[in-house]
Amino acid sequence: MKVIVADKISDRGVQLLKEQPGWNVVMTANDSLKAEIADADALIVRSATRVTAELLDCAKKLRAVGRAGVGVDNIDLDEATKRGVLVMSTPGGSSVSVAEHTFALLLALVRQLPKFDAAMREGRWEKSSSGAEVRGKTLGLVGLGRIGSEVASRAEAFDMRVVAYDPFISEAAARELSVELVPLDQLLAECDFISLHTAVSPQTRDMINALSIAKMKKGVRIINAARGELINEADLAAAIKGGHVAGAALDVFAEEPPKNCPLIGLPNVITTPHVAGSTAEAQEELGTQVALQIRDYLVEGVIRNAVNLPALSPDQYRRVRPYLELAERLGSLVSQAAGVRPARIRIRYAGEVAEVGTHLLRSAVLAGVLNAVLDQKVNVVNAPAVAAARGLTVEEQTRRREHGFPNTLEVSALPEKTGTAAGFTAEGTVLHDGSPRVLQIEGIPLEAQLEGTILYLRNRDEPGVIGQIGTTLGKLGVNIATFALGRREAQRGADAVSLVRVDGKVSPAILEPIRAIPAITEAKLLHLG
Repeated sequence: MKVIVADKISDRGVQLLKEQPGWNVVMTANDSLKAEIADADALIVRSATRVTAELLDCAKKLRAVGRAGVGVDNIDLDEATKRGVLVMSTPGGSSVSVAEHTFALLLALVRQLPKFDAAMREGRWEKSSSGAEVRGKTLGLVGLGRIGSEVASRAEAFDMRVVAYDPFISEAAARELSVELVPLDQLLAECDFISLHTAVSPQTRDMINALSIAKMKKGVRIINAARGELINEADLAAAIKGGHVAGAALDVFAEEPPKNCPLIGLPNVITTPHVAGSTAEAQEELGTQVALQIRDYLVEGVIRNAVNLPALSPDQYRRVRPYLELAERLGSLVSQAAGVRPARIRIRYAGEVAEVGTHLLRSAVLAGVLNAVLDQKVNVVNAPAVAAARGLTVEEQTRRREHGFPNTLEVSALPEKTGTAAGFTAEGTVLHDGSPRVLQIEGIPLEAQLEGTILYLRNRDEPGVIGQIGTTLGKLGVNIATFALGRREAQRGADAVSLVRVDGKVSPAILEPIRAIPAITEAKLLHLG
């Protein structure tokens, strides 16, 4: 085996590779990488080396690329997938470092450490109140994934009450962490500290804004070591200046490096330059982890933390690909539109869909469900493990279609217990041109494309509703691409559903005028690839 290490990783990681009998481990720079990669079995990179289509053209034997880190923006995933090259990242390597930095920010904020340090450096002995204790206080975690879970365990050691909002973790998984799952509004209202640990999505972008801050208790403190885009910086700065928010501690910003961030320099704000994961231990762990993953894959075929499809034959890939796209987009649809915290995902296959590899389709559905909320990239390779870690279970059924389209896939997001809320269900198919289509929403028939930005609406079927929707969107400068409408019964006042595909980027702010239409009972903005 020949393994190329193109960027510096930990010595321990390199040694693990060199200990394998008969392995040739080559440390090389970019200028000689193309020549060396011609007969290489695996490539290890960090962020400096770009794995492009041109580089992959030179790699005739390459089986795997390992990225020592979370992001894979420097790797052409589509080209790697076409060539059957497995790409693996190391998403958990810096979780502890980020969690510790989060808690360091929290403690420094509540005890006002930067202020006192600055006074001492200036020769001032300001022996006054040094803040408050965290013991007995309530910490709210927005996101309970790897990092959120690590923060929760540290908060428990400090005798804090921990609550969390995470639509994609089960009550049972939260209980194991001694964390209480609560609705977001309850978290905002009850918590003394709010720490963000979620991905950026249309639902979470600017989630800390003037409206959400108004729901928080006075004196709340906010910590963010996740993504800067989660916070409307101007709104938070105004709330701090006005005294409603006692302070904030931030490691991330909407623009990095920040140029005109209104939060930097405020007396009650602590800032660090996106260094939460930059510890010696994290870098050591990332190097060791990527080496272990490459070794286990080449020796035993074990796949961990893969971010793309495993190798498929051209015939297999051609047959399954349209249904994979359908499965992922249906999963994304139910994930974004469901009004319940899904603990179970039910999948029903009919016709050819049941014959093309339901294990892949199951993973694609889960990838669609999870990608709407998670920061890490989830696909058919790693979706089952990610879902299991978050307490999601899958139920599958094969059935016959008695009429209509012969090959269909139905996906439902369901609550933890049967007999409670009904959940959310969507059914779709693939047309002859290969495009995925939705056929039913909550048992209401309609046909619509599953792509782009979609306004999902529920309404009472009354005269003039479509016109009011069109007029409202027109006034907002939003152009309608397609409008699909269905209703449960052929009578006035029946329950109806609409999928309105719109052009361009659309702000979530359009939802309030739409919800103001009397007949509208529900409105959500969905993004489907």
